[in-house]
Amino acid sequence: MATRPRPGSHQEALALARSLGDQKLEADQLNDLATVARCTGDYAAAIRDHQQAVTMFRDLGLPRDQADALNRLGKALAIARDLGMPLEEARALEGIGRSHLLDGNPGQAALHLGQALAIYQRIGAPDARRVQETLQQHGQSIPTSGSS
Repeated sequence: MATRPRPGSHQEALALARSLGDQKLEADQLNDLATVARCTGDYAAAIRDHQQAVTMFRDLGLPRDQADALNRLGKALAIARDLGMPLEEARALEGIGRSHLLDGNPGQAALHLGQALAIYQRIGAPDARRVQETLQQHGQSIPTSGSS
């Protein structure tokens, strides 16, 4: 029988990384925790932890690790779409959009944030307001959902 990764062991490693102040190790563990969460169906945690890892890798100046975390976040997006989970899909799109904003890619940011906003609006999620504010703060046009 194949063994599955134990989330507790990653949690312990994450706590150790934080106590040591090792941000690279912390980001690695967040990325791994996100993968475990995705494999166990906890897509909200997967998206949250991948987003945090992306941000940390970017802040640490580690583009290869950042790209890996973004690729894993993209997998979470694909799964959310495949399973018909619009809230998780929107969260993944928002995370990708925010990463593009921070990386100085406003066009890609607006594209992903606009898609997230449309989904949030369609499902009536309060998260729509946060995305609208982000788009406005960065001078991006806000797509309308037809229910203005």
